[in-house]
Amino acid sequence: MKCPDIQAIKQIALLSKYIFFPGYFEPCPTEEHLLANYLTVRKQQLRLVLCDQITVEQADAFLAAMPEIERLLKTDVEAMIANDPAAVDNRDEVIYCYPFIQAIINYRVAHCLHMLGVRIIPRILTERAHTLTGIDIHPGAQIGEYFAIDHGTGVVIGETCIIGNHVTLYQGVTLGAKNFQTDEHGNMINQPRHPILEDYVTVYSNATLLGRITIGHHSIIGGNQWLTHSVPPHSRIILNNTGFN
Repeated sequence: MKCPDIQAIKQIALLSKYIFFPGYFEPCPTEEHLLANYLTVRKQQLRLVLCDQITVEQADAFLAAMPEIERLLKTDVEAMIANDPAAVDNRDEVIYCYPFIQAIINYRVAHCLHMLGVRIIPRILTERAHTLTGIDIHPGAQIGEYFAIDHGTGVVIGETCIIGNHVTLYQGVTLGAKNFQTDEHGNMINQPRHPILEDYVTVYSNATLLGRITIGHHSIIGGNQWLTHSVPPHSRIILNNTGFN
């Protein structure tokens, strides 16, 4: 297997940002026909970089998937606006300023590559975002549309997590594994071991959810909770003076 080129991977992340959010991370023309030409050139550049790191078939499959990745990213921006009063109707502020955007761009690019069978490069992409933002999302996690992470620092999303649509997390949330199974030789078995969050779930800051549990749709998990069991839809797991609600 060819060793990944770190500079090339940085270029993949950068070119992807240029294509998904034209005009935000470098100047580009605003006239429709000139913008189309700009995007065509950037995609050609991205393809060349990709083809030097992965197979031509994988590169072309990734480029074919870019419109869907872009659609998902636009829903993530809208979710962030909808969940943060400080960013009401301010798409520019969210894209320019929120660390979540850098993390979700890298994740969605990495997840697509991961699903195409690309090795190591997806992890490098998400770990670069982790280093820059404090948001640690494994490229194998499955995340739906309209996803938002407010503040973001210290969030961990494990490899086998499944996250539905319209889910919001806050800083310090861990979606982790409770334990690891091993085979007869003591080798760890890679199997589903992280939480499933159904649609319209909100998890507040510093909550820890461990194991292959399911958080039912429209549930709220309060801050500082430690949860290792599934909860039904419309649950409210909060700690008050009398215990859990």
